Amino acid sequence: MNHLNRPDQREASGKPMSVGVSGGYQRGFTLIELLVVMSIISALVAVAVPSYESYKAQAFDTRAELDLRSIAMAEEAYFLQKESYLACSNLTCTELPGIKRLSAGVVLNVQTSEGGFIATASHPRGTGRLFTWDSRQGGMLAR
Repeated sequence: MNHLNRPDQREASGKPMSVGVSGGYQRGFTLIELLVVMSIISALVAVAVPSYESYKAQAFDTRAELDLRSIAMAEEAYFLQKESYLACSNLTCTELPGIKRLSAGVVLNVQTSEGGFIATASHPRGTGRLFTWDSRQGGMLAR
């Protein structure tokens, strides 16, 4: 007999069943079991979120790098048509052939000089890397 003057009820596994608010027996999780599960989930989230943020920042860097490569190719196509390079930044670079728009948030700048151009690109939500393309030095500079 238990404290409610009822015989102990047991599951087929031999575990005692808990007494519910209404006084009936029911199966369920104890508070300790729920707390353990919640702490495991919290630990997994604490590990996963920083990794996810790192992957997102690298993706924004990749956007900036790919836009820079596209602009460099478009500058060369522009040079074949006009025999000069086009100095531009951000939205004004859409005047280059084949460039309809840039990726959202990419900060791009192209400076021209005699016989070449230097272009830089970055993304404010990236890792802070600045990608540089120098046409006189053969393309993308070492990171």
